[in-house]
Amino acid sequence: MISPVVRRLKLTLLMLFILFSVVLIARADMINLGRWSEVDLSKIISSANLIESPGAQVVMLSNLFVDTSYAENTLVGGPHKVEQLVLNLDGFDCFTFLDVVESLRRASDSENLLEQLKGVRYTNGMVTYANRRHFFSDWVAEDVTAIEDFTDRVGQGRTLKVSKQLNRKADGSLWLPGIAIRPRQIYYIPTANMDTDMLSALQPGDYIGIYSNHAGLDVSHTGLIVKREGRVLLRHASSRSDTGRVVDEDLLEYLQNKPGLLIYRVKP
Repeated sequence: MISPVVRRLKLTLLMLFILFSVVLIARADMINLGRWSEVDLSKIISSANLIESPGAQVVMLSNLFVDTSYAENTLVGGPHKVEQLVLNLDGFDCFTFLDVVESLRRASDSENLLEQLKGVRYTNGMVTYANRRHFFSDWVAEDVTAIEDFTDRVGQGRTLKVSKQLNRKADGSLWLPGIAIRPRQIYYIPTANMDTDMLSALQPGDYIGIYSNHAGLDVSHTGLIVKREGRVLLRHASSRSDTGRVVDEDLLEYLQNKPGLLIYRVKP
């Protein structure tokens, strides 16, 4: 006959096991490699690692995803929902497109990819909603980042500097509940100031943000630079109904009626 003490101990252990299992399930990585196997990805990463220029690596890896469908709300987590690490190679929004490409660039093989994704998407690699890099300028806000702000250098003295309270709307409410307001200086090149010298100063693989005039936001869209046949192109995950996929578009044409752009470059 089981004593009451032993029965309570077994019940407690069972409850702890159930709770632990629920936490593990809630935090389980969500992985969709699309049409690639882990072996395929390791071969692709190895090929990219042989390329000396970081920018050329970015272009080579982003080539894989041209025509990949646009997908929004692919990340899982929130102020009241456990954050999960999501790797989805079947669909991107404009920002997950960049962080997947950058994670592939940093990875040593397919097994290392998830660790690199944590480091790109989250401060200190900690997978929490609060640590997620929600803003484009979060990529250059820390000294340890592998990416630096090249906007002022490309802009050749014709950039503007704006003080922003990221995440605070004009009415004082928050764009993202549960995320602290981030005071930040944002440099951008006004579209009207763009000229051939600046286009020449852009390098393939530069990460691009389209500046936002809205209070509390740094950019409204992101992409990367590709140069082909004398043209400077913006490669980006487009949400427009006539595209809805990763496409290349003429940069200056895309910038028409846009305020300007930010330029971030991988450190050599």
